[in-house]
Amino acid sequence: MPILFVGHGSPMNAIEDNEFTKNFVKMTKGIDKPKAIVCISAHWFTDGTKVTATENPKTIHDFYGFPKELYQIEYPALGDVNLAKKIKNLLSPIKVALDNDWGLDHGTWSVLRHMYPGADIPVVQISIDYNKDASYHFDLVKKLASLRSEGILIVGSGNIVHNLGMVDFNNIETHDYGYEWAKRIKKIINEKIIKGDYDFILKYDKQDDDFHLAVPTPEHFLPLIYILGLKQENEEVEFFNDVLVGGSLSMTGLKIGN
Repeated sequence: MPILFVGHGSPMNAIEDNEFTKNFVKMTKGIDKPKAIVCISAHWFTDGTKVTATENPKTIHDFYGFPKELYQIEYPALGDVNLAKKIKNLLSPIKVALDNDWGLDHGTWSVLRHMYPGADIPVVQISIDYNKDASYHFDLVKKLASLRSEGILIVGSGNIVHNLGMVDFNNIETHDYGYEWAKRIKKIINEKIIKGDYDFILKYDKQDDDFHLAVPTPEHFLPLIYILGLKQENEEVEFFNDVLVGGSLSMTGLKIGN
């Protein structure tokens, strides 16, 4: 089973038919229907590692100031308690909490409702432990590599360049509009991914000022680290939605493997 990193962007993508959502759909064409989906979303950033373990995860509308239509959307996918328990065991001896309170946040459902609109595939989310650095997450996810051969699709959902405070809303609809520093960082990260220079990427927070502008906080960047950690040697990387939005957000996505 391939693995995906998706730049999910604005919650509005959940209800829009645009170049980004069309590519969400395109990236799942040719993939056998997954037995389940495991998602690592930027929007579940927790103290410790948690896994959703409920049969009927709720649709979480974790955003503010958007049209009423967006808050009415439900993504009624089932959960998979047995898979959650298996993930907990695979990640041992790391302490993992089986969580019954969280559901599917918009980092997950806003993308999946395009990829799998029938909501007929069980979905489990894994949280991102905010106490740990990128190298920790890169190594941790390797324990889940066996899930790929079991027909489980693993998706990371975030944005590589993500500085909401600097978004130019006057140019939010301008195609591939990016500040020079955002263009530079997007280009560097893409090149490092292609070369397999993950050591550089894992030290993103030790790089120059442009990196601090591009990744002022880690939560939207770390889902990328999970997907890179699962890449096997010689697997091809396909980029999609590789453009900037509003100056300071990148929509870049990756499909790795077949």
